[in-house]
Amino acid sequence: MGTSRTNDQSVNDLYLFHNVTRGRALATQVSVAGTSAARRRGLLDAEHLAPGSGLWIVPCEAIHTFGMKVPLDIVFLDKHLQVRKISPDVGPWRISICLRAHSVLELPAGTVARSGTQIGDRLQKSPRSADDGTDAARPENNADRTGGECRHL
Repeated sequence: MGTSRTNDQSVNDLYLFHNVTRGRALATQVSVAGTSAARRRGLLDAEHLAPGSGLWIVPCEAIHTFGMKVPLDIVFLDKHLQVRKISPDVGPWRISICLRAHSVLELPAGTVARSGTQIGDRLQKSPRSADDGTDAARPENNADRTGGECRHL
């Protein structure tokens, strides 16, 4: 089966996510869960999340925190990286859904509040080198024009 690189990103890929609307970094060391196995595993094994770290789950429109050991800020993004929903400080045994989402950023609890990120903000992602943390390419910058429903359970 020939899957493209976009749909089969490994958790070794690292990205910087920048909030263009607020002019602030949201996360600087974000791993990608782009395979089915990586999306299912998510951050279940995490006992601590360092500031600036996170996991980008793509594609994804719903998450659960069953079995999680750390609280998370959940940021639902559309295909153009516009924030569609924010679920801050989500503890264990919760579900959060956003049917308008294409992907989800899972971040350490408190990250969204510190960055001032809000629904409607536009994010940019830049590939980073796993070895030295430097930017490897120019960030993307797009606007969204989609609709739909978001729910937090």
